[in-house]
Amino acid sequence: MFKFIKQYAEKIDGIEIYPILSQIIFIAFFVLVLVYVSKMKKTRIDEMKKMPLDQ
Repeated sequence: MFKFIKQYAEKIDGIEIYPILSQIIFIAFFVLVLVYVSKMKKTRIDEMKKMPLDQ
């Protein structure tokens, strides 16, 4: 399956930028989420932790 896709992808000029770009976006997203969670206040974390039990 992947050999089939790779065979056609090699014929397209400029295809090598897409994997690099997608990996950069992937890593940037998780770094931003990590920074957001690490800067979150402890009270907000406790509030979110108890949310499913509030009902």
